Amino acid sequence: MASHRKPHSSGLVRAGSPAVGLTTAALASAALLGTASGTATAAPTGPGPSIEEVQKRVDDLYRQAGAATEDYDRAKESTGRQRRALDALLDDIARRTDRMNESRRTLGLYAAAQYRQGAVTPTAALIFADSPQSYFDETHLMGRLSDRQNGVLDDFRSQQAAAAKKRTQATQQLRSLTASQAKLRASKARIQQKLGDARALLSRLTAQEKARLAALEKQKEAAARKKAQAKAAQEARARAEARRQQAARQSAQQPPAGTGTGGGTGTGAPPSSSTKAGKALAFARAQIGKPYVWGATGPSSYDCSGLTQAAWRAAGVDLPRTTYDQVDAGTRVSTDDLAPGDLVFFFSDISHVGMYIGGGMMIHAPHPGANVREESIYSMPIYGAVRPA
Repeated sequence: MASHRKPHSSGLVRAGSPAVGLTTAALASAALLGTASGTATAAPTGPGPSIEEVQKRVDDLYRQAGAATEDYDRAKESTGRQRRALDALLDDIARRTDRMNESRRTLGLYAAAQYRQGAVTPTAALIFADSPQSYFDETHLMGRLSDRQNGVLDDFRSQQAAAAKKRTQATQQLRSLTASQAKLRASKARIQQKLGDARALLSRLTAQEKARLAALEKQKEAAARKKAQAKAAQEARARAEARRQQAARQSAQQPPAGTGTGGGTGTGAPPSSSTKAGKALAFARAQIGKPYVWGATGPSSYDCSGLTQAAWRAAGVDLPRTTYDQVDAGTRVSTDDLAPGDLVFFFSDISHVGMYIGGGMMIHAPHPGANVREESIYSMPIYGAVRPA
């Protein structure tokens, strides 16, 4: 699971960075050894937690990891905006500085001309002029230069004041960006430390513990698939009823009133590949098998919201980066009315998202150590769903 929160800077993790694997067994190991703080501790001497308790802790760890990743993604995105705003300020300052320098050069020319004009009295200038007409032409020119000088001077002062204000803003923006980058680096370090500890603890699980945990996970998957199959049957009945009603209207020569074709009527019918939902789904299907990497947005790896964002972008729809924001980017729909392409969000903290494909199934990037895959939407507690377009 996972994705979303702020900044950008060199030295920060990139979306295409190598995945830090976190298997269920690794998390189970962390849970078995009581690593709630994220660091390894000595194994307890008394009876350890049951495998059922381990599985619950594993699920909690995944959820926490998902929420942390979404926080990271949102922070990374915010830092990117701060960086772009700072760059724009610096560009503006540079343009104003160039304009100030040009005004300064012009003022220098005016000053030199005035000096030359002022070195001789007006009477003497008239006496030594080549002709009275040339004298009056020159004084007229200097008068015009004086007017222009005032305009250039006003412009210089205006640009100088504006540049000073922009420099103050840039200084404040830089402080904010530096603080955001420090928080982002700390967040990255915490996530990597958690994953590293869990991976290291994997070797301490016994084969029997791993087998038991795997069996429990299979039971959980089977229960989720059963619910998905029930929803698939419900959708099939809805499609059959829609076709029956349409046939009845046609036989009675009544104009069709508009029937459901997977556009939110709860039929779950696959959308046409020419529709936006169809294009988004086609993109998501093409990513199946690619690894989950927290903070990744493709093309070689994804986190959960990075996948849904990329899929809908391929259909010409721009979604926000994180699950926290994607949940508000569209029309809310009920689970009964899900249509292919809809986004399904999970957990009370909205820390995971998948794309509905119909039949109670979705495509999603599950968690570290797993690849993009199809899975029942009932494998996690559903928060709600949104139709982006």
